[in-house]
Amino acid sequence: MNEEQKNRLTISIYGQQYTIVGKASSNYLRMVSGYVDDKMRQIAGSNARLDTTKIAVLTAVNIADEYFRLKQEYDELRKLIEDGE
Repeated sequence: MNEEQKNRLTISIYGQQYTIVGKASSNYLRMVSGYVDDKMRQIAGSNARLDTTKIAVLTAVNIADEYFRLKQEYDELRKLIEDGE
């Protein structure tokens, strides 16, 4: 991958600054990091006793759950479309 094709962006997630480097657009990287930040704040808001590490792990589990549910729905829709052809 050519270094010129990468975007470098400093973002904030749950009060911590991170520098992300990737091929995706800066807007996309901001959207993804904002989503993670929002999820962490939702989880923290439901239990003030959780430390940052536990909030991060629960956020990862929640996002993984969303991913697998959406993937399952996608696979089912794709199968319906393929069977209909």
